Amino acid sequence: MTDTAVRIDGNTLGLPGGVAVRFVRTLRLPETGTHPLPPGLGEFPVRRVADHPDTVPEQWRARGGVMLPVYLREAMWLDFSGSAEPAALQVGVGKVCAVSGRPWSDRLSRKPQNYVVLPRQPWLDGINSGSGTVRQFVAVPLGLGATVEGQVTGEEVWGGIQLQSFPLRAEPLAAWLRAQRTLRRRSGPAAGYGAAPPAVAPAPGAGPAVPPRAAAMGLGVGGSMRQEVYRDERPARDWTDEPAGRVFVHLVTPPQWHRITGEAPPPSPVDRAAYTRAGLPWYDYYDEDAEDLPAADELAAVKPVGDWLGTDPAPWQPPTDGQVVPLKNTPGTPHRGAGNCANGDDTATADRRPPHPTPR
Repeated sequence: MTDTAVRIDGNTLGLPGGVAVRFVRTLRLPETGTHPLPPGLGEFPVRRVADHPDTVPEQWRARGGVMLPVYLREAMWLDFSGSAEPAALQVGVGKVCAVSGRPWSDRLSRKPQNYVVLPRQPWLDGINSGSGTVRQFVAVPLGLGATVEGQVTGEEVWGGIQLQSFPLRAEPLAAWLRAQRTLRRRSGPAAGYGAAPPAVAPAPGAGPAVPPRAAAMGLGVGGSMRQEVYRDERPARDWTDEPAGRVFVHLVTPPQWHRITGEAPPPSPVDRAAYTRAGLPWYDYYDEDAEDLPAADELAAVKPVGDWLGTDPAPWQPPTDGQVVPLKNTPGTPHRGAGNCANGDDTATADRRPPHPTPR
């Protein structure tokens, strides 16, 4: 996959059309039951493959893209809350669509929908399991059969994460911009969405290299949480036919990260019980005006990583009722704004899911 139009601002990945993606560290959920949204515990560092031509594997240089370090069984979620304009974003895990379960495609599809709509979809924590739930993204090595890719396709070839963005065509984008100007005149600037990330200078040309072979990582699934994957309310013709930007996100083990970049990897994932004992919040997000996509048949049979790696030794301590913080509008409460993508109001009320420091 090419990444010529992709930018990095800090640890935020930017694709054309104002799409912003952060990869957020989080608590791993138990593989039984359905849970609130776990908190953000800081961003994964993101670096360009092209910036390390002498130390990345040759295959990675051919694919290009970016890389980030993950621990075995570490969980993550994808944050889109900095996205500036409406966009259709495809999310692949090992070239399997995380929304539809179908093979990776360079085209948008509605039957079934193979993308999320930004900025209405503020984040994605896992694969679509329908009924208002997703199953958490959890890092595992290729070769065990534990990844979504391995279970859906029978092979583990790609690993990593794939992202592909489709902006609005000129006419619907102009209509959206007019609607945003009207909203700003009525209520002031909309909060919660930043501008498109600035460009980063391209890496220098690759010199001679004999990089080490690297054990590839992919994403399997963990526990279930309450999160909807929203149906697109726009006409399909509103989106461009061709993607404006695409990128391959390589998942690197912490030792590989140090060998490739010379940087120390992030500390190991936080202990879940310690987080809960500290009284830090979990989240519940509900959008009464949006329609959830049904479960993807191809993803229904995906088994959790514990079936391959054994029982999770970390103790589980569920959050108390007072620790679960509602975001946006909750069932039975007055709605604070429509956020209707079809009517041009894409940025009205998506609350930020704030990160929290790792408890000591």
